[in-house]
Amino acid sequence: MYQASNKTSRFRFGVFEADLNSAELRKNGSKIKLQEQPFQVLAVLLEKPGEVVTREQLRASLWPEDTFVDFDHGVNAAIKRLRDALGDSAESPRFVETLARRGYRFIAPVTDATNGGQNGERSNETTFATKTPAPVTSSDAPAPGITSRELAPQRFHHWRFVVAAAALLVVGTSAGWVAAYRLTAHVRISEARLTNNPPDDPIVSAVLSPDAKYLAFADRAGLFVREVATGETQSVSIPGGTRPRPKSWFPDGGHLLVATAEPESLWSVSLLGGSPRKLIDNADGSAVSPDGSQIAFVRGDWPGQELWLMSGDGERAHKIISETGAVFGSIAWSPRGDKLAFVRYLYRTGHHESENSLEIFDVHASAAHPILSDNRVSDGLVWAADGHLIYSLLENSPSPAVKSGDGDSNFWTMAVNLDTGEPSGESRRLTNGWDRKMSASLSSDGKRLVFLRWSGEAHVYVADLDPGLRQITTPKRLSLEEGRNFPYSWTPDGKSVIFVSDRAGQSRLFRQGVDQPTPDLLVGGTDSVAIARPSPDGSQVFYLARDRMKGTSGQMRLMRVPLSGGAPELILEHDIIDNFQCARLPSTICVYGQSFSNGLRFIAFDPATGKERPLAHDISGLKYNWSLSPDGTTLALSPWRKPELRLISTKDGSMRTLPLQGGAAVSSIDWAFDSQTLWATSSTYVGTQSLLNIDLRGRVRPMFQDPDKDVGWVIPSPDGKRIAFWESSGSSNVWMMQGF
Repeated sequence: MYQASNKTSRFRFGVFEADLNSAELRKNGSKIKLQEQPFQVLAVLLEKPGEVVTREQLRASLWPEDTFVDFDHGVNAAIKRLRDALGDSAESPRFVETLARRGYRFIAPVTDATNGGQNGERSNETTFATKTPAPVTSSDAPAPGITSRELAPQRFHHWRFVVAAAALLVVGTSAGWVAAYRLTAHVRISEARLTNNPPDDPIVSAVLSPDAKYLAFADRAGLFVREVATGETQSVSIPGGTRPRPKSWFPDGGHLLVATAEPESLWSVSLLGGSPRKLIDNADGSAVSPDGSQIAFVRGDWPGQELWLMSGDGERAHKIISETGAVFGSIAWSPRGDKLAFVRYLYRTGHHESENSLEIFDVHASAAHPILSDNRVSDGLVWAADGHLIYSLLENSPSPAVKSGDGDSNFWTMAVNLDTGEPSGESRRLTNGWDRKMSASLSSDGKRLVFLRWSGEAHVYVADLDPGLRQITTPKRLSLEEGRNFPYSWTPDGKSVIFVSDRAGQSRLFRQGVDQPTPDLLVGGTDSVAIARPSPDGSQVFYLARDRMKGTSGQMRLMRVPLSGGAPELILEHDIIDNFQCARLPSTICVYGQSFSNGLRFIAFDPATGKERPLAHDISGLKYNWSLSPDGTTLALSPWRKPELRLISTKDGSMRTLPLQGGAAVSSIDWAFDSQTLWATSSTYVGTQSLLNIDLRGRVRPMFQDPDKDVGWVIPSPDGKRIAFWESSGSSNVWMMQGF
């Protein structure tokens, strides 16, 4: 039985009370039946409210080391029973929140009910020592007279804006507002969740008004403004613009800068009446200066974006920075409005990775200099009135299958000299947790930080094909497990999918039949698996692995393991292996790709001995996806966001360009089983994701669309009867942080 780790033994949350000593859960005083393991899970979560409790921590708390148990199934079942007892759900959690690949977090306010509740509320948020303890203010308590119905999200078809009578921050209701804080002799950092969107409708952008009274945010339904104190929410329409996203507030707090996707443009929206006014076309990623006189924005597409400035009314636009291969992320003005901080991603390699930096641009000197060069630099940037920059850094992923751009991140802060733009002092961490922090904005007094917490999952789907490749059946999800799951291969009989999953934290290799409820583990151990492909004869699986304990410093090892079972064996290893594929018998050719500063290189290798030889010429350019045909004769390359494919002969290295009809730009490609067509993924400006089939004349046939999810690469079965692909969705909501 789980034992409480401190003197606290009774906890209250909502209408529930849990007694850890007697292992009893009560609702409004009445005892609720809850089995032992679900209660033990609840006890662990209650002792760490607001913190991430990993699945490994639950395992250590619930099962002795020498216990043989299907751990993943046991935790999933315990969490489901706990949610059933609490009337909770994974899609719209009020108590237990799932964090993909990591674990769970108890998100409701928790009161220590021991000794009559004298110890107050509990949390385990990060704290930082200072010389003067922060005082406790009345804003730490829920506002009287506010009900959960009044705070529930509301949407109206017509705009009406109500000015708040008071700016009291409401914390601790059952409509998705969650707060956690610790009272110590240190600075108290508190976080409150301001929105409660379900996973199928994530918040995509949010900004806080300068006075912290209003929150502007956007989701798939449109653009909204919410009064923070009351939760009253109003919709905002932009005529002729799709996917509106709030980017910045003007200093008067009554005007909002909004970006639209199609056409890509910036708008000034008055919340006090009047029609929205378009400021400029071909613009995104923007920020208004502290006095409202200037707007910084981004123009252009990958791989050559530009940073521009214009006046607050949209006039006198001029370019200040441009560079081939550059993509600009978050932008933040200095408190004086004479400098810009921005995130720059510079692509110099052949495929995915970028060189990331945090830079300062002096408006008067028209010069920029980096203050932090680190590939972990991510989106999420604000500049406080006291000179501190708050920025986001990616966490090191334990899985090489997860690219750094898809990883978790946290906020850090550094002091910057407002005169020189140079950092002073050491950086310090502000947040923890296994999710991504992004879309940051700050109140003018620097006391309230609003940001998005985003977490995502990817799942494998299987669909049947008709003989003429005219359509696919309704896709069926292969597994209900959590985490990121990516298909890479089929067994020779076309009945089972080989896929990589980080459902237990570490990325491992699994096999699962299309009618099988759970997968079988193919490769475990300390290695993290990235990519898996069948051997030419289909009897083995080749896969890329890296020692998890060495992180990104370890070499990529190309391994093989029999499908029938056995010990893995090394084929070859290198610092750089971006992708690899093998043809099918009678061809025995296998190829891996390497990305360098000037392009992409292909190397053929012997699947038995690992002996290597150069294949074709190096391909110049910045970013490609590629695939080897099953007959081994052709490499297909898809240049990033160009409506064309490049086909390279593996025999003589000759290359021809295949224009795609309809101007479709694709992001990933894989050959069909017969080497006569290719499967590709594509997306439109309005966000619709598509699976396409492309023949060798460039004719494009849409096969499947999903407006609400990202659609990944397609893996066709060797008999041509099925395809496997992945779809991903994310959960994203707005949080507010204070006391930092």
